[in-house]
Amino acid sequence: MSGEIQNQPSLDRYGVPMRRIGITGGIASGKSSVGTFLKEIKGLPVLDADVYAYEALAPGEASTIAVLERYGNTVKGPIKNNQLSINRSVLSTIIFSNQKERIWIEKLIHPVVKKRFENEFNANKYTPTIALVIPLLFEAKFTGLCTEIWVVHCTIKQQYKRLKQRNGFTDKEAQNRIEAQWPLEKKLHLADVVIENSGEFKAWEKQVDKLC
Repeated sequence: MSGEIQNQPSLDRYGVPMRRIGITGGIASGKSSVGTFLKEIKGLPVLDADVYAYEALAPGEASTIAVLERYGNTVKGPIKNNQLSINRSVLSTIIFSNQKERIWIEKLIHPVVKKRFENEFNANKYTPTIALVIPLLFEAKFTGLCTEIWVVHCTIKQQYKRLKQRNGFTDKEAQNRIEAQWPLEKKLHLADVVIENSGEFKAWEKQVDKLC
């Protein structure tokens, strides 16, 4: 399904032409870079699932309380604004080394993230084009939020290299995070557009520019 789509935007429930571009791919494939380009160069509103997931675990949030109740002192961070916070580094180690725990927290966070997207759609109901950066778009079954899906592609070797350089991960840590998502090749078969990010630096910008 890759290539440049020719679909016309559909109508939302307000009868307004809309285009909701879901941007996904593998970890470290370049999704955020595409989102930044759309925001800063093309002027599109960009909604980021990672931002919403991060905010869902802020001190005092219901999800944060649930996490602290499940893991106790193991994940307790410092007190912020009279509220307990989460040690996100410790939590990350837990969920990426134990599939059961990762599934538990995804079930906790995904509904919160989806609700945030829906709220943003309502707040931008007359905006014809919005980009959604959603790393787990397929895994979380968020495809219904999108009118088209772009998958950002790079090689698995590039994923490992970028994770090790960007995050300082070991090979095992990088592997755990890559394997926590669907294989990138599986996502490619479900894409309306494949954004190729395995070649020269920022070569994908010309493709994205034409798509908008």
